Amino acid sequence: MTPPRRVEAVLDFVCVHCCIGFTRYVRAVRRHRADGGTAETVLRPVQLRPDASPAGEPLIDVWSRERGAAVAARLAADTSLGAEDGLELDFRRAVFTNTFDAHRLAAQASGQGKGEEVAERLFRAYFTDGLNIADPAVLARIVAETGVVTDDGGADAVRAELARVRELGLPAPPVFLFADGPVLSGEVREDDVLAALRA
Repeated sequence: MTPPRRVEAVLDFVCVHCCIGFTRYVRAVRRHRADGGTAETVLRPVQLRPDASPAGEPLIDVWSRERGAAVAARLAADTSLGAEDGLELDFRRAVFTNTFDAHRLAAQASGQGKGEEVAERLFRAYFTDGLNIADPAVLARIVAETGVVTDDGGADAVRAELARVRELGLPAPPVFLFADGPVLSGEVREDDVLAALRA
């Protein structure tokens, strides 16, 4: 039996480009599996803002502070981003936060073959539901919904993996590293992912 095509997905859950890229990636993986192919997704962490507070604050406030109120209002009102991919991204509800514990959950889920499901849920919690994905109660709800078995460990492993990913010198996320194959990053297209899976 041919081993599954292994792909390392380097993502941060507060990154809109990661959300869109991962959505396209998962669609391609599902098409590949429907055609009889196999794939193993391994989630790898990257933090765009490792100093962000886990208490969270409205994304619109972060944008206002960093880009000005007028730019923030324009960005928040834009409903076109993600629409062609069937995503409902509500920047007005998003709670900008630290993603370390979300990555710890994703790593545990990935080890149980549930990484894709948990990543999708974390993106939806952040971009659509307006939830603080650093909140232990929010993460516990995602655990209950997805059936992941978790424990309090894994923090050191996530720190080590964050350092390892930084040392790789990868382009800005999302990045998809195909074993013995290409590296896809930036505005990833579904058909490119599917071609890489089938190569």
